[in-house]
Amino acid sequence: MDINTVRSIYFIGAGGIGMSALIRYFLSKGIRVGGYDRTPSELTEQLVAEGADIHYIDDIQLIAEEFRWPEKTLVVYTPAVPDTHSELHFFLANGFEVLKRSQALGLITRSARGLCIAGTHGKTTTSSMTAHLLKQSHVDCNAFLGGILKGYDSNLMLSATSDLTVIEADEYDRSFHQLLPYMAVVTYTDPDHLDIYRTPEVYRDSFEIFTSLIRPGGALIVKAGIDITPRLQPGVRLYTYAGQDEKADFHARHIRIGNGEIVFDFVTPFFEIKDIRLGVPVEVNIENGVAAMALACLNGVRPDEIRDGMKSFAGVSRRFDFQLKTGKIVYIDDYAHHPEELNRCIRSVRALYPGRKITGIFQPHLYSRTRDFFAGFAESLSQLDELILLDIYPAREEPIPGITSQIILDRVTVSEKTLCTKEQLPGLIAAGHYEVVLTIGAGDIDRLVEPIKQILAQK
Repeated sequence: MDINTVRSIYFIGAGGIGMSALIRYFLSKGIRVGGYDRTPSELTEQLVAEGADIHYIDDIQLIAEEFRWPEKTLVVYTPAVPDTHSELHFFLANGFEVLKRSQALGLITRSARGLCIAGTHGKTTTSSMTAHLLKQSHVDCNAFLGGILKGYDSNLMLSATSDLTVIEADEYDRSFHQLLPYMAVVTYTDPDHLDIYRTPEVYRDSFEIFTSLIRPGGALIVKAGIDITPRLQPGVRLYTYAGQDEKADFHARHIRIGNGEIVFDFVTPFFEIKDIRLGVPVEVNIENGVAAMALACLNGVRPDEIRDGMKSFAGVSRRFDFQLKTGKIVYIDDYAHHPEELNRCIRSVRALYPGRKITGIFQPHLYSRTRDFFAGFAESLSQLDELILLDIYPAREEPIPGITSQIILDRVTVSEKTLCTKEQLPGLIAAGHYEVVLTIGAGDIDRLVEPIKQILAQK
């Protein structure tokens, strides 16, 4: 089946952020889209309003008639869907062409010049910054992003004039091996997804395989000092980037932090741009911004466009996302779900608000990740002044004996620490005293953001 001529597509796991970008892409082409997701969300409601036919019960009888014809319907599923899913079994047993999300994305973007951003941390913000820099410049781009970009209210960008396509390259289930990048960024390779990769060595090897996929004539921009050896094809240029390392090809210099602003000079092998101002002024975005500006620079975005684009970048939902900022209380929501991401997030908050009490509300994501990294989670969370710890969000997993949030809590050194359920949380927030509040995690903690915001606003 030719993905460019298909007229009907059914998505299993339609509410995932990566899947939703594909759904929006096919809807923009006038293709009939249906699908299943486990629970309704703000995102699935938006997709339904945009024309998708989505239901929330795994029931073959709910599959609309137009998606029941193998010769007319392509099926796309997320690897997070369990093997027991009855709708997926129906399509497999009846001769439908069934692709993983990464395979569909790879087919769509294969004829484009893909700018692929990979890494354990920072890829959503870096890819969103890159897309914004290109989109607001004379260059333009398409983009498939892993977050909702503020100012665009979407994770999909389309262009009638440019074949450059920014892609957040997901390493889960080796999905990024389906891509053929024109240029790529690798941010960090701290081990993650060990339920898939088993060992840190295999995890890092997957990134080395990813670098071998870059097309001749393209480029790799890699974080200075990370533990991989790129396997580049002949004709692929190699650059390094860093926040402040003067030895890196792309880096920041003369960083100034204060009065709610972060300003620095951007150094490249070709020129230097003075006084870059971050639209989202948090310390971690210096490094993310350098990587994004490096890609923009290598693809012809002018220095004045880079400066203007960095200043106007409004951020990504759930990536250091300011929900409330008053004289008394600051509330920030963030997607961090790996120990190093928590570390970077909390450090950035501490730099912004020195001397203020920081309360973190953390929801661990996956039993396997908690098992593999509970000591690292505890170490990162111990930088808080107060911790409210929620139960583990299971996502695709069944419980693992002995693995609960308690094993993190027992190791956290903060004296003010509490384990509570999502149902107990609103009452706990209403009774407490707060200065800076963080909600952190990749599960369904995002559904608590608005209630928490309302409670804090009343304080």
